Amino acid sequence: MSTILLIEDDQSIADMISIYLSEESYTVHSASDAKQGKRLFQTIDPDVIILDVMLPDMNGIELCREFRANSLIPIMMISAKSEVSERVKALVIGADDYLCKPFSMRELAARTGALVRRSAMSKAAASPPPEPPQAVKLDIEKRSVFVHNVLVETTYSEFEIMKHFWLHPGKVFSREELLNKIRGIDSFVTERSVDVHITNLRKKIESDPKDPKHIKTVWGVGYKFES
Repeated sequence: MSTILLIEDDQSIADMISIYLSEESYTVHSASDAKQGKRLFQTIDPDVIILDVMLPDMNGIELCREFRANSLIPIMMISAKSEVSERVKALVIGADDYLCKPFSMRELAARTGALVRRSAMSKAAASPPPEPPQAVKLDIEKRSVFVHNVLVETTYSEFEIMKHFWLHPGKVFSREELLNKIRGIDSFVTERSVDVHITNLRKKIESDPKDPKHIKTVWGVGYKFES
């Protein structure tokens, strides 16, 4: 349900707008002056602001300028002033729409809906896309490897190699560098042993060990890990 901030000092007009938009499934918060409108603006995170030009404590045009300096939320100005110069002034300082009084409630609702859609698109564009979940995860303290949140059993040497990859994603390591990480545990390991450990790790974490997506061979150099 979209939220509307209505700033209108004429109580009869404010009530009429609130009732009509509420029946159109909007949540409407009303303010009768600029001070109250600013306070609500900070607390309700509206999708659209409907703002009267003539307010008792501040010109609506100046309030619109303040809102626009801090937010891209769509603003619809409403006013009895129908002169082209007034409408142009409002649009130039940042209003998205201008509706002259008296107006049809149906037209107000239609214009509000258009601004709500614009607001939703702006928020979606401003939000970064969620990062895809990592297929392979490590719990270093518990010495555990998980593939799609399922625990995978590894040997000591396999985990040491995996941990080194995990701490340095994307970095290419030679067989000798990986060998040095496990030589203290297995004094008989050779560079060929590293290849065997890599083969076994691929069988455990790759969906297709013959076409690995995580532990990749860098020909002539060694291996690297991509999450």
